Amino acid sequence: MANLNKVMLIGNVTRDPEIKYTPKGSAVTDLGIAVNRVFTPDGGEKREETTFVDVTLWGRQAEIAGEYCKKGRSIYIEGRLQLDSWEDKASGQKRSKLRVVGENFQLLGPRPTGAGAGGGSEEDYSERPQRREPQSGGGGGFSSGRSTAQQPPLEDDDIPF
Repeated sequence: MANLNKVMLIGNVTRDPEIKYTPKGSAVTDLGIAVNRVFTPDGGEKREETTFVDVTLWGRQAEIAGEYCKKGRSIYIEGRLQLDSWEDKASGQKRSKLRVVGENFQLLGPRPTGAGAGGGSEEDYSERPQRREPQSGGGGGFSSGRSTAQQPPLEDDDIPF
């Protein structure tokens, strides 16, 4: 039987994320996002529904989110669903919560202006593998992937799917 656990959301950050570290040193951050849905029921009056989603990011993703995500900022999150279960100490009842474990994210919209905001174009803050590109001078190695030189066009054989 086939299985798929994939979530893609676009929403607004509801609170500034706070980075924490596990005893082994892994970064983790929890952030909330609000996802809006606008629809028109049979009555014809337009309505809006908001769903609040908790997202957990790990490792470098958590550190980047802690630095750049701010309350109100639009964000795209890609990840998977995870069900957390525990027993409530106060009442003894079993509790559970569905959350998204983010595997990739991208900040949307223009960068905020003001103190600490740099200029430039919109950036993808998701953690992606760096492309190996030849560097002038024969030094080799990895480049930042943000070269001002024009990239050669992709051939059909370069596309992995």
